[in-house]
Amino acid sequence: MSKAADIPKEQWAQVTEKDGVITYKKIPVPTPGHDEVLVNIKYSGVCHTDLHALDNDWPLPRKTPVIGGHEGAGVVVQKGELVTNVDIGDKVGVKWLMSTCFHCTFCQQALESLCPKAQLSGYTKDGTFQQYCVANAAHLARFPPQTDLSAVAPIMCAGLTVYKGLKEADTRPGQYVAIVGAGGGLGTIGIQYAHAMGLNVIAIDGGKEKGEACKKLGASMYIDFTESKDLVADVKKATHDGLGPQGVVLLAPQEQPFQQATGYVRSHGTVVCIGMPAGAKVSMPVFDTVVRMIKVKGSYVGNREDTAEALDFFLRGKVHAPYKVIGLSQLQSVFDEMRANRVIGRYVMDMSK
Repeated sequence: MSKAADIPKEQWAQVTEKDGVITYKKIPVPTPGHDEVLVNIKYSGVCHTDLHALDNDWPLPRKTPVIGGHEGAGVVVQKGELVTNVDIGDKVGVKWLMSTCFHCTFCQQALESLCPKAQLSGYTKDGTFQQYCVANAAHLARFPPQTDLSAVAPIMCAGLTVYKGLKEADTRPGQYVAIVGAGGGLGTIGIQYAHAMGLNVIAIDGGKEKGEACKKLGASMYIDFTESKDLVADVKKATHDGLGPQGVVLLAPQEQPFQQATGYVRSHGTVVCIGMPAGAKVSMPVFDTVVRMIKVKGSYVGNREDTAEALDFFLRGKVHAPYKVIGLSQLQSVFDEMRANRVIGRYVMDMSK
């Protein structure tokens, strides 16, 4: 096993020891296994999924205690003897999908996010809310040496997830896509990906401040759901022929948008569900869905090729995540803002603070 010379024995971390409570404390630095690396996390984004992990409100078993976080960007400082794809000193990213089996039917079809044995950063495995994180080498994102680690961190989840969702929407350049929850961390990046892919973006969210942010990022139309008296009609009117958008990407953390989308998506259009409000359900009128040939699908995180594609947009300057840098010690304040629906863009934590 090779490693850098200056790895400390202890590190700072934010640890969830019981549901809804995080503790900022010192813990031992872990040691990577044969096919793993130890990453000195320099920056980590904070995702709404991290709030669900904190509250343990998903029907998915979570380890306890757990260190959350899955948007990590840092430097490899130690690696196991079987690792050949990265070297000490390389800049890398740690994603939600920590590891998979590589041999099940899903992995063989590049659907590794569906692997029954998948391990998840910050949920079933300790994640990136710590200064040193162990990660499976095969699932790392690899960055060029000049990459700004604070800027690229949100691409590891927010960027990758919304980029994959836009691909699943089956839209073509010149068509319309409605992004619901457009002012949040995924939405603000999603607007840019959609714009770069040649789509006309209808941004949907609440509040004037979010509206201004969405338009600056490339949305052709913003609809404030808190002001709209008929959201379905307003979304349809935002398209040139009044028939609605060909694609809808649902990022919202509330259930209501998931019930509204089939009402305004264009016939033969696609509704993509990405946001996962706790306990929410999707319902739609069967007759309307059949006669209008509407497709409703879920989209999870992307695979390794999707990661490379999403990262390429970032490296070419086509997308950037609007973000604010705070210290690791301030994580609780971010969760407080999330609960109040006040977050615009992304918070990225500087792990040295």
